Amino acid sequence: MELKTHLKFNPKFGRLVEITENGAKVVLETTPDMAVDEEGLVHGGFTFGAADFCAMASVNEPYVVLVRASNCEFMAPVKVGDVVEFEGEILMKEKRKVEVKVVGMLNEIKVFEGLFSCVILDNHVLKR
Repeated sequence: MELKTHLKFNPKFGRLVEITENGAKVVLETTPDMAVDEEGLVHGGFTFGAADFCAMASVNEPYVVLVRASNCEFMAPVKVGDVVEFEGEILMKEKRKVEVKVVGMLNEIKVFEGLFSCVILDNHVLKR
């Protein structure tokens, strides 16, 4: 399948590696400019951003956006040099509403899990 949404998303912040009818996989390769301290701790915003992109790619509609809320858990730290693999799975699709579960794994360690509430729009969110 071909990506239909978020086409200008910078792969530096999450690279799409697989897309299916029911989900997607995104890889985040962390870099020194993502660090928040001398120990190399990666800011959680980069983890969340890659997970959000994975959710949007899982829905894969041109005008999909995050709505209401996301319920996310940061389960373990991510450091510079880590490669986090995110897997998104559509749990529920009802007309325009879609719930996507995204899990981020670092080797065998679950570092992130989130539930994303998405909506599919007819037009771009900024052109309503």
